[in-house]
Amino acid sequence: MRRWMEDLEARHGLDNLTDRSRQLVLGSFGLLMVLLIWSGLSMQAGDNPLTPILIRVLPLVLFLPSIIGRRPRGHAWLAFVSLLYFTQGVMLATLPGQGVVGGLEAISALGLFTGCMLYARFRSRQMKAGAGN
Repeated sequence: MRRWMEDLEARHGLDNLTDRSRQLVLGSFGLLMVLLIWSGLSMQAGDNPLTPILIRVLPLVLFLPSIIGRRPRGHAWLAFVSLLYFTQGVMLATLPGQGVVGGLEAISALGLFTGCMLYARFRSRQMKAGAGN
């Protein structure tokens, strides 16, 4: 696997791979946020209708400084948190009437996981290569 990743870096270039993985992170992060807000709006929570939205979105919002600051370690942690959303999406997909939303949530969380892990690898290698010059 390591050799395959190094061949990939040699073929496509570290800067290009870093940019493409960042685009995957931003796209899947945005899609996941939209899905969480949309599904949170459909839930009834008594007096405060914003509670389901905040509970679903707040863990992702806490990672915005890492995404904006392009920090590899924050992306690595976001990858692990995205697995919780993947699990939630799979569980939602099994409920009657929630299959599409749950499936989309699972796919976007899986995309976020993949993008974050790739970005953390490529960006950290990019930073090491820049420090060595």
